[in-house]
Amino acid sequence: QVRLVESGGGSVQAGGSLRLSCAASGAYGHTPRSYSMGWFRQAPGEERTFVAGIAWSGSITYNLAVKGRFTISRDNAKNAVYLQMNSLKTEDTANYYCAVLRGSRWSPTSVDYWGKGTLVTVSS
Repeated sequence: QVRLVESGGGSVQAGGSLRLSCAASGAYGHTPRSYSMGWFRQAPGEERTFVAGIAWSGSITYNLAVKGRFTISRDNAKNAVYLQMNSLKTEDTANYYCAVLRGSRWSPTSVDYWGKGTLVTVSS
C-alpha cells in the first residue's frame, strides 16, 4: 500500500503562486524509479482531470491549460513530487490530488494510488 500526503494548498489572488508537495510512503513492491507521479485536479461539479505528470522514464507531460505556468518536479531520494504553480487563474481553483501509477497513461482510471487532496482557491 502506498500513502500519499499532499501539502501546500491555500488561497491566493489571481496572478499569484503556490507550490504543492506530495510525499509518498509505504511499500511499492518495486523501486521508486519504476512508477510515475503526477497531479490531477477536480473542481466542484466537474470530473477529475490531469494536470501534470513525470513518467517513470523522466518524461514530463502537462495539460495544455497549465503548460507554461505550472512546473512539475520530483525527488526520487525523498519519494516526493512537487507542483510549482505560477500566474494562477480563477479557473485553477480545485482540489489537487497527487497520483502514483505504474505506467505513463495519464488518465484517472490508470492511477494506482491517490492522495486525499489539497484545496487551491484562486480569487479575482
